Amino acid sequence: MRLDLLKGLNEERANRRPAILVTEIASGAQRLVKGGALAADPLAEPMEAAVRSGKSGMIEHGGVNYFLTVQAPSVRLVMIGAVHISQALAPIAKIAGLDERFPDTRVIAEWPDAALDHAPLDRYTAIALLTHDPKIDDLALQRALAADCFYIGALGSRKTHAKRLERMRAAGFGEAALARIHAPIGLDIGAVSPAEIAVSVIGEIIGALRKKPLRAEGQAA
Repeated sequence: MRLDLLKGLNEERANRRPAILVTEIASGAQRLVKGGALAADPLAEPMEAAVRSGKSGMIEHGGVNYFLTVQAPSVRLVMIGAVHISQALAPIAKIAGLDERFPDTRVIAEWPDAALDHAPLDRYTAIALLTHDPKIDDLALQRALAADCFYIGALGSRKTHAKRLERMRAAGFGEAALARIHAPIGLDIGAVSPAEIAVSVIGEIIGALRKKPLRAEGQAA
């Protein structure tokens, strides 16, 4: 690999941005495609699928074979609220086969705005708001909406969520941003116990990660 390509790949990794090294098998020609350029690239569809899966591999496009070396930021789960659901959610995330994407659970006993200064949110972060307390959840929700997190889930009834939306509108967020909030949190599987709710949340997070291209990278570049 050329040194300039390696340097570019390392810079994107350090800044938690996706990038793909495209190698044409027949000629050995290589080029680095950064996240902001994925959507406009001739190989956009297979490259976006590769970023979502986080796996490198061979593809064929237009009769030409390529190897895609994928550098995708690790997906993080941030839980707001040390409650029964979060206690169940942390180990289930690992059991679901996502342990390489969910490092050992770290508990930060601070207000969300202070805690998130230590671990800024981004497009590869899923956030679950679980406290039922607007004084706590709203701080993190505003950060998550501004950071364009790929998954934002919030606990509470539809009535509670309607009031939440009113507060977010008053804070300046538009309808497109608010439509991205999953509330009540989790897939509708009739979950009742904290463990069942945690399963429904993990299912919703995986769906958001695997089914939706992270096209916001191109818009932000």
